[in-house]
Amino acid sequence: MIRSGRCRRPTSAPIAFGSLPSDRAGGGRLLGWSFGRQRTDGRSERVDRPEIILAPGPTPIPPEVLLAQGSPLVYHRGPRFGRLMRDVTSRLKELYRTSSADVLLMTSSGTGGLESAVQNCFSPGDEVFVPLAGFFADRWRRLAEAYGLVVRTIEYEWGSQVRPGDLATALAEHPVKAVLLTQSETSTGVIQPIQELARVANDAGALVIVDVVSSLGAVPFAFDEWGIDVAVGGSQKALSASPGIAFVAVSERAWEAAASSTNPRFYFDWAIYREFAALPDPENPWTPAISVMQGLHAALELYFQDGVDAALRRHALLSRGVKEGARALGLDLFGEGLERNWTVTAIRAPEGLDADTIASRIRADHGVVLAPGQGPLKGKVFRIGHFGYFSELDILRGLAALEMTLGALGYPVKRGAAVAAAEGVFAEAQGA
Repeated sequence: MIRSGRCRRPTSAPIAFGSLPSDRAGGGRLLGWSFGRQRTDGRSERVDRPEIILAPGPTPIPPEVLLAQGSPLVYHRGPRFGRLMRDVTSRLKELYRTSSADVLLMTSSGTGGLESAVQNCFSPGDEVFVPLAGFFADRWRRLAEAYGLVVRTIEYEWGSQVRPGDLATALAEHPVKAVLLTQSETSTGVIQPIQELARVANDAGALVIVDVVSSLGAVPFAFDEWGIDVAVGGSQKALSASPGIAFVAVSERAWEAAASSTNPRFYFDWAIYREFAALPDPENPWTPAISVMQGLHAALELYFQDGVDAALRRHALLSRGVKEGARALGLDLFGEGLERNWTVTAIRAPEGLDADTIASRIRADHGVVLAPGQGPLKGKVFRIGHFGYFSELDILRGLAALEMTLGALGYPVKRGAAVAAAEGVFAEAQGA
């Protein structure tokens, strides 16, 4: 209880929304997006509002998650944090669809979780296979090479799906210790066929290690059924929590590999995380991001109100709405396996327009954040994310802004075409 006179009030005036200094010289606001609006007396006034994020993550955060993050801290050595950590781990195991794996929670970006897999499962000189079909598949290659692994690859054109037959041939010609895969290649929008690729790797006796940072909770994934050994996720994607927590599911085969590997590790040493998680009141070995953990707990509770299957159906529906809206504008979609690509839609820029210009213009004019292309796709495609805390109205708003932006850039647009096409998708689903 706070006694009267013991709580100090701030002596300065509170900072009004939108009054923080610019995040760049002459540019936008730290809190969001600023634009001009004409008043009835003819004078212009500034309006500040949060940007509309339609990028592949971090995704928008629900109010319940923000409130949980703003709650008083739970001390990280004791029963309350132990219950929190146990609840989060239990929900994640359900999301991974595993009863056999250990799930480790790390204060890190998803990349840190991926690095932990390389540190714990391998020794310098071990051989791994990485199919290269985009920016994030190449991240696996760079991580493996940084720790002295020998990396064998097949290089695909960006936007391609990895062919299981190609992988089978490569592993038959040259066995490796593990295959490192990326389920959602957000640089291209392509969802890779992990179930089929994992079957091939298992048949060849290789460990199966998968980046599911931007796919877990958005597209089908089954750790036990598919024979996965390590799968690394992140808090800021389909679950719509804040960035800062990586979760790593580890099979018994992966633990056996970790027991004999010699790569150096300290902060990401799985054995220490397992030891602390097994305490009567589970803990993290190092001071965790407690507020983010509290938010992740709230995000998982929201996610499981309807369950995994309902979330997957919603992501498939929003994906169809975006894709039909883009087609209605005469735009070409990029990447193979479009019907399975529920996380991100990559769209080719119309002839004569630069995709980066479209992304920057829609953000400047309408406060809508799309992702530009990466690597060889820079300037050629822009990407719309539709996983996490999104509704049909968010998609319609984004498509309306895209229509207006393309029109302002000189592209012939039939006003309302994209919105109407997406509305048709959503209406059909409601009537089903």
